[in-house]
Amino acid sequence: MVSFLKKVGYTLYRVWFYILVALPIFLFFPFLLLFTLSEKLYPQFFWLARNFWAIPILYGMGCPPKIRYDEKMEKGKSYMLVANHTSMLDIMLMLCVSKNPFVFVGKKELVKIPVFGFFYKRVCILVDRDDAKSRTGVYRRAQRRLNQGLSICIFPEGGVPDDETVLLDTFKDGAFKMAIAHNIPVVPIVFYDNKERFSFSFFSGSPGVLRAKVHSFFDTQHLSEIDKAKLREQVRDVMWRELLAK
Repeated sequence: MVSFLKKVGYTLYRVWFYILVALPIFLFFPFLLLFTLSEKLYPQFFWLARNFWAIPILYGMGCPPKIRYDEKMEKGKSYMLVANHTSMLDIMLMLCVSKNPFVFVGKKELVKIPVFGFFYKRVCILVDRDDAKSRTGVYRRAQRRLNQGLSICIFPEGGVPDDETVLLDTFKDGAFKMAIAHNIPVVPIVFYDNKERFSFSFFSGSPGVLRAKVHSFFDTQHLSEIDKAKLREQVRDVMWRELLAK
């Protein structure tokens, strides 16, 4: 009986999440659509998504964010944001972390998600990791967004590990190669609790604080492409040690 009630509770928790995801999109649909008609309007889209979508979802789930900063991002400056990826809450928490408008680089499969996918494909840089041409095109689209004064966000693990016991998967080169090519700082961000609060296992999750930490930035001004592997491992080591010590 207790097990049955737990499953009912987990199911209701999941359903409530999807309601919270969809409701603001329906409520603000005309404004969201308007702000996707031109890339110049993206900062307005970002502000709306951050303040009237991401933050209400986290508080509505009973998961208030608690963010520590070793270094603050400067207004109007572009960055490469990287974080560990364990939960659908990662997207909302990342929007809370940065007031600077940024664009996600994400896998194209997410466009299949009802409602969310409609705007995801309009504002994010999509990549098919099995297509070399698609991966190359990411750099061109990212350059255009950086020229507009935006930042870029990539989850460098390349997806959520199938094995949920994995603390931090190996990193792909893309984020670090791009940061060096565009001479923008890399911002390591650690999410401590997202997996426990809302993992990809259906019968799991619970309300509670979502802690995040923004580490000191890695400068790329004097680096070249041959340094990307070293930079990648340095960033991963900072995040790995932080997760071990949580």
